[in-house]
Amino acid sequence: MSRSWTVETGGPEETLEIGRRIGQCARPGDVLALVGELGSGKTQLAKGIAEGLGAATAREVTSPSFVLCREYLDGRIPFYHFDAYRLRGAADLEGIGSDDILGGEGLAAVEWADKARGALPSDHLEVRLEVTGPTSRRLTFEARGPESQRLLDDLRAAR
Repeated sequence: MSRSWTVETGGPEETLEIGRRIGQCARPGDVLALVGELGSGKTQLAKGIAEGLGAATAREVTSPSFVLCREYLDGRIPFYHFDAYRLRGAADLEGIGSDDILGGEGLAAVEWADKARGALPSDHLEVRLEVTGPTSRRLTFEARGPESQRLLDDLRAAR
């Protein structure tokens, strides 16, 4: 199958739904690299992921900008929601213990992953989010290895 997939969403609820599908398809060790400008829907996608895992409701999920990582442990598998926006690079992300979490027993999503790319495992699913209108977004998924390809294939099949 193709190593990339692009989907358009018409509003926040559709972005949440894509996230829910990711949460339902995820397996332990999956890593998502969320890349996009401010307001592109990275946290909205993470809210859906948490719901899809049964870890939290969308209302309970907030941006981890000031705490760097929020853990949601009550779902099917743990969900680790990182935010690299305020970090200076991969060493900062590694310094908060990401190497013990990324690729481990849960699903990890790293917002602003382009700021700490060197801390990510080589096998991860990059999700590039683009603003295409006041509420519409374009999400481009790119698999970077066999496990992320499996997640991408499962996600496409879950439509």
